[in-house]
Amino acid sequence: MPETPCPAPDEQTCWLPRHPKSARAARQELHAFLHSHPSREHLLPTGELLLSELVTNAVTHTRTPRDRLIFVRLQLSSPTTLRIEVHDADSEKPSLRHPASPTSETGRGLFLVQELAQSWGCCPRRGGIGKFIWCHITAPAAEAAA
Repeated sequence: MPETPCPAPDEQTCWLPRHPKSARAARQELHAFLHSHPSREHLLPTGELLLSELVTNAVTHTRTPRDRLIFVRLQLSSPTTLRIEVHDADSEKPSLRHPASPTSETGRGLFLVQELAQSWGCCPRRGGIGKFIWCHITAPAAEAAA
């Protein structure tokens, strides 16, 4: 009996420590998730950047004990739309700042998310502990089919 290839999953999740290297681990998860997806080349560059920014924000700005983990959910909500969620245990919503000065080393994360994502937001987590930031990245339909 010939083997048929398994379809690519439409969702992948992982838990990451609150550590500076977690953004890299999240990007690796994204690469694995989109490995064989037809829209990979269109979703991956922006997906990597925004996922890195959201994970870095959760590592840097979350006011919780260091042993709390970050939960990441990657989901294909359509063939050309990637949904990214980054959950943390801090219930305080992030604040969007105007672009930082050219010499500042921080302050651009959510501004990049706002500028590059089709949509984004912040929601409380179920159970009342923490929040998650989500964003949607969409590949152009004509280019994704190519």
